[in-house]
Amino acid sequence: MPLDDISTENAMQSLLSKQKAAQLKEGAPTAAARIDRLDRAINLLVENSDALNDAVSTDFGHRSKDVTAFADTATSIAQLKFAKKHLRQWMKAERRSVEFPFGLLGASARVEFQPKGVVGVIAPWNFPVGMVFGPLAGVIAAGNRAMIKPSEFTENTSGLMKKIVADAFDETEVAVVTGGPEIGAAFTKLPFDHIVFTGSGSIARHIMRAASENLVPLTLELGGKSPAILGRSANFEKAATRVMHGKVLNAGQICLAPDYVLAPNEKIDEFVGHAKSAVETMMPSGFKENDDYTSIINQRHYERLQGYLDDAREKGGELVEINPKNEDFSQQPQRMMPPTLVLNPTDDMAVMQDEIFGPILPVKSYEKIDNAIDYVNAHDHPLGLYYFGADENEQSQVLSSTLSGGATINDVIFHVAQEDLPFGGVGPSGMGCYHGRDGFQEFSHKKSIYKQTNSELIKMIRPPYGDMFRKQIKGRIKN
Repeated sequence: MPLDDISTENAMQSLLSKQKAAQLKEGAPTAAARIDRLDRAINLLVENSDALNDAVSTDFGHRSKDVTAFADTATSIAQLKFAKKHLRQWMKAERRSVEFPFGLLGASARVEFQPKGVVGVIAPWNFPVGMVFGPLAGVIAAGNRAMIKPSEFTENTSGLMKKIVADAFDETEVAVVTGGPEIGAAFTKLPFDHIVFTGSGSIARHIMRAASENLVPLTLELGGKSPAILGRSANFEKAATRVMHGKVLNAGQICLAPDYVLAPNEKIDEFVGHAKSAVETMMPSGFKENDDYTSIINQRHYERLQGYLDDAREKGGELVEINPKNEDFSQQPQRMMPPTLVLNPTDDMAVMQDEIFGPILPVKSYEKIDNAIDYVNAHDHPLGLYYFGADENEQSQVLSSTLSGGATINDVIFHVAQEDLPFGGVGPSGMGCYHGRDGFQEFSHKKSIYKQTNSELIKMIRPPYGDMFRKQIKGRIKN
């Protein structure tokens, strides 16, 4: 099938059928075959790193090439290498215990990990390379084939990935499908063996409905409003620096970016002062001509974020724009937006209701740590939760009393960078997880296998039932 012909509904169905047929013909790939595919994925990223940097920057209007190299390419390569290193161990069957007395007589039980088949990967625009190759590490390690639908918002990056993936893989192994919302909708209706989606909860609902028609299992990573809770024992200079790094990185366009801060009443001014200093240190030359900063992805999202600020201002919020060079951000084509704090936010503000996904940070005060915990628990379970402080008891209270996809202590976001930790949400912030062994298992079918003993002791459970059978059953029915 010619490369340009893949992105139609009929062509996608034909491609899926080819991948499924190839999977059935080959069977579960050997470890060597999986390693070869992982190596090819690594090599294409290494060989095309500069081109990917350029494509992503073009799609954003401007995006730090260092950020793309670090957060997209290098991170993806690390995930692929981690899977390559460990997949032989992951592929081994797991022994399980057998009910007495059959284990003594030679019976055995095990779990084997089989490829599910063909996995559909639906990736977002904010990390358009990393959110493809991160999940792909687990998909390939588990022995699957993949069809990838990248975002139409990053058209140049998606087109480049389509080409370089086609150069590295046969279309029956891994293929990229490009197109707009209509292609994306058709993609989600295909009878995949699994779908992994990274994006918003509103889109995830449509994907779940479409996938339900074919009973396709899903892994959903959906983001949400991830809180940063600052305890009174925190080092506020370090806390502010690390929180603001989460807002400066990719201009806050990260599913795990700290979405709002909860700080003690008497510490708000201290946090604000340190936040200003941190941004000035990270961005000494300002923002508009700074290669280290990133544009808002498109005009629609830029206007959405400006709308949050207008709404907060109208409802009595105090806005603190961190703009050390007093740059004029009006009439600028790159859609640059400086970090802005919203102090005294109220729950009726849009900025406290929606995931922000930009360089805006509401800062809300609390009197007691219980108040902060109650506030978090009154809202949807977040993808990430961040606690800053040296009080081990308070830290334990926060972690045990809240439910989140993951957590980082005394920093933000970094739990996602640990390849040996599962990454995923809970409830409205997602379902399922991947990364490392957890990703291998997420994209594998866990097949239970029991091998019966040669002993005919089992005949006691066949009719006609006698006294020995009844005695055995009676012995089991007790406290």
